[in-house]
Amino acid sequence: MADNTEKHAENGQANQPKFDWVSQRFACSLPAIFKTLRLQVEEDVKKRNNLRPKFAVYEFSVADHDDGFAVTLEANNVKKVVSFRLAEHAILVRNDLGEPMFDVTLSFNHQGECQMNVNKERLDFWQVRRLALEDLLFHSN
Repeated sequence: MADNTEKHAENGQANQPKFDWVSQRFACSLPAIFKTLRLQVEEDVKKRNNLRPKFAVYEFSVADHDDGFAVTLEANNVKKVVSFRLAEHAILVRNDLGEPMFDVTLSFNHQGECQMNVNKERLDFWQVRRLALEDLLFHSN
């Protein structure tokens, strides 16, 4: 065992910081990512509501439900919804008819990075939120 330690030290590996892959991988779990996504969506909705004209007849809201949350646009007789649901192997994003918009899956790469994947494309949090909410939040613009 001492020989192995000496070999690692000779290769410069003893001076490298220890990567906590277990904690990083846990942070890359669907429940953890879903929680972060929920908080960020709420901030997006607050910002969008603050950008409405003073006497706007529409409003956006976020509400939790059993297995997820939904963003709702209400205006006069119009009500549109985008829902986010935490499933066993993905985050499911659906429109107000319950039809699939897309699913978010996760991967943890060899560099220790958590990646969100939509239709085989790697996306950041803001890109996932934009993909889900842009039409709802900016349809009339």
